[in-house]
Amino acid sequence: MSGEDKERVCVTGAGGYIASWLVKYLLLKGYMVHGTVRDPCDEKNAHLKKLEGASENLQLFKTDLLDYEALCAAMAGCTGVFHVACPVPVGKVQLIEPAVVGTKNVLNSCVKAKVKRVVVVSSIGAVMLNPNWPKGQVMDEECWSDEEFCKATENYYCLAKTIAEIQALEYAKRGELDIVTVCPSIVIGPMLQPTINTSSLLLLGFLKDRTEPLEDEDRPLVDVRDVVDAILLIYEKPEAKGRYICTSFTIRMQALAEKIKSMYPNYDYSKSFTKVDEELRLSSGKLQNLGWKYRPLEESIRDSVKNYEEAGILHKE
Repeated sequence: MSGEDKERVCVTGAGGYIASWLVKYLLLKGYMVHGTVRDPCDEKNAHLKKLEGASENLQLFKTDLLDYEALCAAMAGCTGVFHVACPVPVGKVQLIEPAVVGTKNVLNSCVKAKVKRVVVVSSIGAVMLNPNWPKGQVMDEECWSDEEFCKATENYYCLAKTIAEIQALEYAKRGELDIVTVCPSIVIGPMLQPTINTSSLLLLGFLKDRTEPLEDEDRPLVDVRDVVDAILLIYEKPEAKGRYICTSFTIRMQALAEKIKSMYPNYDYSKSFTKVDEELRLSSGKLQNLGWKYRPLEESIRDSVKNYEEAGILHKE
């Protein structure tokens, strides 16, 4: 297949955790990929250039979410766009403006480029913070985080994700773009990028000695490779519509610690947990009905630990 025949797609924030795996899978499937990054020459994006097929089929574009003109250049000629770029949680303004204005810029660029389908990667942060949801009822795609509650609890990450996702689906309703959103839970699994991302700290925290007690709360987990499978499935299946929750397992923190300890007895572990009564129930039924499957939790843990050891983040005992 020549370069002219290949489908061209754009991935925003291509150097990030989920986006790096998405770029890898897209290249393996034969797509031509445009990736937006802040600096193509930065060492933290070097791993992208080493991916199989990158030298022929990956082009990196220097831009950020607030640079509309540069986003337009990155999306020119693309039939599909995956909006994965996400601001790192640091503060109110740094989160909300890039998430909300950035999403608007990306979608306006997609309209200009006449993109056929857009997949926006949101988060269960846009689902879970809803004090009005009936207690004990499984949270599905009808459940949205309450904006006022996010503000009151100063959870600006969830607020930004909620506003940005609502904005994206409003575009879809107006008929300007074909937009589908996916809401992953806490993403675990091996990393391709050199810097440690926030969600990987969850497993790493168990493998390094901790003295302070942890709350024994429910945590919803999903493997990064299963998230990418979901994103591609949603993109490639024309019947995919609306939003999709993407989560595999909900597990209590103490149970997760015990599972990791049974697999890796030689690491230091969190010793104490404080009891939490709240129960979290999330459903990926809509995504599974589309044909999505996920790998066992043990496989995600094993591949993560192997990756951390090889990267020198953890030292083998």
